[in-house]
Amino acid sequence: MALAEMEMEMSIDDRGAENRREPEVNKLFRAVMTHQGSDLHLKAGMPGMMRFKGSIHKMNMPPISQEQMERLLFPILNESQKHVLEEKGGVDFAYVIGSDECRFRVNLFKQRGRLALVARRVNTNIPSFKKLGLPESIEKLCHYEQGMVILAGVTGSGKSTTIASMLEYMNEREALHILTIEDPIEFVFFDKKSIVNQREVYLDVSDWHTALKHAVRQDPDVILVGEMRDQDTFEAGIHAAETGHVVFGTIHASSASSTISRILDLFPSSMHKAVRQSLAFNLKAVVAQKLVPSILPGVQRVPTNEIMIVNPTIRELIIKEEDKKLSDAIKIGFLEGMLDFTESLTRLVNIGSIDKVTALEYAPNPDQLKMALKGIKVAAPGIL
Repeated sequence: MALAEMEMEMSIDDRGAENRREPEVNKLFRAVMTHQGSDLHLKAGMPGMMRFKGSIHKMNMPPISQEQMERLLFPILNESQKHVLEEKGGVDFAYVIGSDECRFRVNLFKQRGRLALVARRVNTNIPSFKKLGLPESIEKLCHYEQGMVILAGVTGSGKSTTIASMLEYMNEREALHILTIEDPIEFVFFDKKSIVNQREVYLDVSDWHTALKHAVRQDPDVILVGEMRDQDTFEAGIHAAETGHVVFGTIHASSASSTISRILDLFPSSMHKAVRQSLAFNLKAVVAQKLVPSILPGVQRVPTNEIMIVNPTIRELIIKEEDKKLSDAIKIGFLEGMLDFTESLTRLVNIGSIDKVTALEYAPNPDQLKMALKGIKVAAPGIL
């Protein structure tokens, strides 16, 4: 369906666009900004589209041809990015509108031999925990002196924003060296009490392996390694944690407890015992996150979180391969700042951030949530 309130006159056939102050494609990016959309979608043969309040909507414009896609998008690529697109069939980069007015995380790729683009709008200002609606116990995870903290969730669940908020909290309060390794850089940090160095892979450094190898030699206190996408990335992150650094990373997993199995999937089964040992003694916490539709005025979505802090009970369960009991251990760890999705959703309903129907839709166990909303607590069984 089209956005009824959007009337866009997009003159993409104007061959004089290159003489203008801004690239012509900025009209489409600015449309997303104006309508507070979250993503821009472009595909040869289709009109421009944006994701607005969680759904895809077509813009009020004609379909874009392959020739027009090339004319719109090639001017915003440098020669290196054009080479990666040609060689690998896709390229990631950050795109800034104006003087850091708005940043987009862009993936330009080929599908069926034609160009397509998806760009996620990223807030330039780094929001606080309170503004994001994060649990208070998130603050506790910003005070470790070493170890690994992992943010888990699907694509678009706000993991990067939450990590940025945590790093900015430290930047404002402690004299540290914070080093980020990103592809591409999303949030731009300014030095406050800390020194923040940000390295973009393929722009500032040749590849992930080199960046991670150099990281531990650059005297960092805190390292953001981005996505734990393979065995090498995870091993580098664990090595940095073992050598006295605080390491933040993300992973695609649906819950705190399933994060353990997701990490093990990166390794052959013969290494699982050693990986569990490393996790038990170096992993400090896992924060799983989902974004749910909000009923607050002016707020589209709010995060619901599951927080697992690695205490002696959690550590022993990981070593003993009793991952199924991790969820119960999280339930009884509330005094240490732990939180499960049922409790998180209950809090969001009680403070008026979301409605009950939405909470039940996103609940991993709707029956438990119904009881929790009635004030009935379900006792966790014995763990060990």
